[in-house]
Amino acid sequence: MEAPLPQGRAESQSVVFHAEGLTKIYRMGEVEVTALRGVDLDLFRGEFVVLLGPSGSGKSTLLNILGGLDAPTAGRVICGGRDLVRAGEAELTEFRRHAVGFVFQFYNLIPSLTARENVAIVTDIARDPMAPEEALALVGLGERLDYFPAQLSGGEQQRVAIARAIAKRPAVLLCDEPTGALDSRTGVVVLEALERINAELGTTTVVITHNADIARMAHRIIHLSDGRIGRIERNPKRCAARELSW
Repeated sequence: MEAPLPQGRAESQSVVFHAEGLTKIYRMGEVEVTALRGVDLDLFRGEFVVLLGPSGSGKSTLLNILGGLDAPTAGRVICGGRDLVRAGEAELTEFRRHAVGFVFQFYNLIPSLTARENVAIVTDIARDPMAPEEALALVGLGERLDYFPAQLSGGEQQRVAIARAIAKRPAVLLCDEPTGALDSRTGVVVLEALERINAELGTTTVVITHNADIARMAHRIIHLSDGRIGRIERNPKRCAARELSW
């Protein structure tokens, strides 16, 4: 029996992203590399999704297209009634600024700014932001507001990056290997922060990983291989982040 979607909503009423026929071909001189091959996918409001697959399977390309950072060679992506493929650069900039948050493997914090100031970079331009202090408290860093990145551990820096991403209250949080540079214990702390944001804010959360154990905390696991979705599974019973180890 499949696990229900968050909040018990019908799928037709809770689609955040609708993608169909996504194909991406990179051209490097005379060489063509096909990163995505006709991907169809819906992502639903409030769910926690893990994209699982080996290097080169198309995970990051798919995430970048969903986030408006890249455009497909063919296909379309609809988010909130907006066709991202047909959108102009100004509309895409607005979409990235307000609707979607990004977390990457490397934290991209500004070394000369404190944790609070790194988050304020986003809150200063968002429409209805959290206070930086609120966002940092959500990821367990309420007592590290005035620490500089060099004074924080790797896991703490990643949690600042997560706070920065969610402070603008995005509908979707896209995470590309957020624990890839961390050891298991620290990675679990970061995953707990993502878990809390998904549960408390209802933020649709998509996590790319090579780590199959992380998939145990997802509502759905999407397996990619050679630019295609091989299969999609639902977890009948999700694990809490604190139960994971690798």
